[in-house]
Amino acid sequence: MLEKDGKTQVQDAAVLVTEMGRESVQAIDVEDIDVEKLGRQRPEVFSSTLMEVAFIISILGSLSMADFVISGFQVVLPNLIEPLDIPLQAQTWPSSVLTLTAGAFLFPLGRLADMYGGYLLFNGGLVWTVLWSVIAGFTRNFIMLVICRAMLGLGAAAFLPAGISLLGRIYRPGPRKNIVFSLYGALAPLGFFSGIIVGGMAQDLLSWRWFFWLGGIVSAVFALGTILTAPRDYEEARKMNVKMDWWGVFTTVPGLMLLIYALTDSANAPNGWASPRILVTLILGLIFLGAAVYVEGWVAEAPLIPADIFRVKCMKRMLLCLFITWGVFSIYLFYANFYIETILEKSPLLTAAYFAPWAGGGLVLATTSGIILHLLPGKLLIVLSGISKIIAVLMFAIMPDDPSYWAWIFPAMLCEAACVDVLWTVSNVFLTTSLPKNRQGLAGALISLMLFLGGAFFLAIADVAKAQFVLNGMDVKHQYKGVFWIGVGLAGVALIICFFMDLDKAGGDFTVDEKAMRKMSNASSENEWDGESSMGGVRVEPMLGVVVDSQETLNHEQPRTDSV
Repeated sequence: MLEKDGKTQVQDAAVLVTEMGRESVQAIDVEDIDVEKLGRQRPEVFSSTLMEVAFIISILGSLSMADFVISGFQVVLPNLIEPLDIPLQAQTWPSSVLTLTAGAFLFPLGRLADMYGGYLLFNGGLVWTVLWSVIAGFTRNFIMLVICRAMLGLGAAAFLPAGISLLGRIYRPGPRKNIVFSLYGALAPLGFFSGIIVGGMAQDLLSWRWFFWLGGIVSAVFALGTILTAPRDYEEARKMNVKMDWWGVFTTVPGLMLLIYALTDSANAPNGWASPRILVTLILGLIFLGAAVYVEGWVAEAPLIPADIFRVKCMKRMLLCLFITWGVFSIYLFYANFYIETILEKSPLLTAAYFAPWAGGGLVLATTSGIILHLLPGKLLIVLSGISKIIAVLMFAIMPDDPSYWAWIFPAMLCEAACVDVLWTVSNVFLTTSLPKNRQGLAGALISLMLFLGGAFFLAIADVAKAQFVLNGMDVKHQYKGVFWIGVGLAGVALIICFFMDLDKAGGDFTVDEKAMRKMSNASSENEWDGESSMGGVRVEPMLGVVVDSQETLNHEQPRTDSV
């Protein structure tokens, strides 16, 4: 299996080089290429700046609708319990089913984006979201609501990684890419905040059904924009010869579904983690994921999660940092909302207004981080992001009984914005720049999975801790403060990880594919390669996903390390 896989990757690389042609490969190696200039220029796929702006507005607006759907539903849900006859023990299920479905299908749908291009998957997922948003507005019972939310999660699992894939393929490393991804980070909190506002206004002024219909209308407008302006990348994607890993699909999807279900539903089960349905699903989920590790590492020919991506510098530390940080973010968002409403006794509308600095500050801070990302080291930015996270959670942990909004809550919201939006920009640029074109869908899936899985995992940990605080006789205020202190500790761990990530400035540079081609071009010049001979002896960085160690790797008898 090792020999077959290694030869296959080398042959695929040779095909890719041949597709480009000898002249284009040699052109990549020209010394006078100004990568800084290329990193600032408008991509050639856009005929005008107006077309590019329309594309950016459409795709980033579409991506922010995922936050809209998640946040606004939390406002609408309490008003659905009676008319839809939602059972008491299942009241959180309509919320969690979207996360479950989206998280489980990210990798296979991300692979489809790599196989057929981001255009088809993105617009298909968005049209699917529009359809089920409209249907959700006609919901008549609990089961129909759960089905609609699950289908919305499936749509998000399609357009989230596909959107990242499109942006990653279109924009080469440089300031222009940094700004585009920073705008993505800026619009995410705006989408989240808009969902809260629209959800509240829809049910107060119209009907809860209009939350779904308005979301569908806005999504349809964005979908029309991306259909008209997004580059068609189907032909380019098919040339890369990416294949589906069905073994990975049949093990990772049920494994993630069962695991996420156990994590999200453990707090609502009668006996928590001791409940049979939680224990059974958790054990089955771990068994499926264990099987996924085996088949991905020793059976699958084109694994969904190739292990060589973890050999990219700082990749493991970045993913771990994202996992923990998004977990702390979920704890902060969930419990800060309850703390303001329950302990500070503020109305839901005023509570939503309290979060406004997070949305507004996020817009400014995320955009600023994109502008300066090519000027300052990424390490400095993520360290500042980690410090901001600690301050945000700490403010609630030590907040007095009658706090001043401007002295406590306002700075906490700004610090939260500084953390998540800056980290979002840096991590998106890092992941999409570190992987080749044929793995941009994988990059998008990894980013979104860390968000969904980190949030579910650490919210479950917080629920377990809160239950223990209740058993210890703590009042509600101190239960919340105890959870915030857990968040402070986790944020501290994430900050320590940030100090060990050596991320440089994100300036203009060759893409991963171009670097691989330049190495092959240089090696072929030395060996007088004619474009069809064997590629034995050519060594290109294995994390590229383009070429692995050729003859050197194939001659070693060892377990495969190019997949997990």
